[in-house]
Amino acid sequence: MDIIEILKVIVIGIVEGITEWLPVSSTGHMILVEKFWPLSQSEAFIEMFNVVIQLGAIMAVVVLFFHKLNPFSPRYQSHEKKEVWSLWFKVLIATVPAAILGLLFDDWLNEKFYNFETVACTLILYGVLFIVVENWNKTRSTKIREFYAMSYQTALLIGVFQILALIPGTSRSGATIIGAMLLGCSRYIAAEFSFFLAIPVMFGASALKIVKFVKDTGSFFSGTELTILIIGMAVAFVVSLLCIKFLMSFVKAHDFKIFGYYRIVLGILLLVVWIMPMFA
Repeated sequence: MDIIEILKVIVIGIVEGITEWLPVSSTGHMILVEKFWPLSQSEAFIEMFNVVIQLGAIMAVVVLFFHKLNPFSPRYQSHEKKEVWSLWFKVLIATVPAAILGLLFDDWLNEKFYNFETVACTLILYGVLFIVVENWNKTRSTKIREFYAMSYQTALLIGVFQILALIPGTSRSGATIIGAMLLGCSRYIAAEFSFFLAIPVMFGASALKIVKFVKDTGSFFSGTELTILIIGMAVAFVVSLLCIKFLMSFVKAHDFKIFGYYRIVLGILLLVVWIMPMFA
């Protein structure tokens, strides 16, 4: 593997580590990277890599929130352990809707919607929604500022919003954050719950992609492919640590409208990239 291929993997890891957690669509950014600086690997491997690299990002959540998510922590009293277990049950309940539909329609959704025009439109649409929701939130008070105040029904409804993220360009974090805020969660709780939801979602999606890759190719990873995966996940992990810390600090004093504007600009850029060849 040459130095150029390693640099490509590092860039992809950086992009993944940033865009997985900010509500700006990691898929949209991955498409841009693939368009202008693609990996020199098989199509099957790249499809799998773009999902499995997320394991590096998710490990950052596990590390940063290990104590908060660990119901066996000796620092917790009995009632606090029950609250952590309750949080995990809410996360698992919220995972169910997208998990079911993802298992049933993953290949069909990728075939029909993994393209410039879909990603561009969803970037713009949810960018506008972020701005609208934030403006609307100014006129009301949030009801859910702690996880114990979140009902199981609310968690399930947030999971229903996560279904929207099955369409590329929506942004998993964007869909769940918007949904949680519409259901009365504070920005901070909405962002944290989105992070926690990523744990089972990304582990499950990665496992499925690896199984599919091995089944379709009839072999496991080559030495080069394994190296690419390890480098990509390691870079995504380090960058995710920094990005998550930034976002949790950011939401304490700012709203999400800046991400809405950014999504709109990126969506327009993608449309331009898609349309330009038609006039060449």
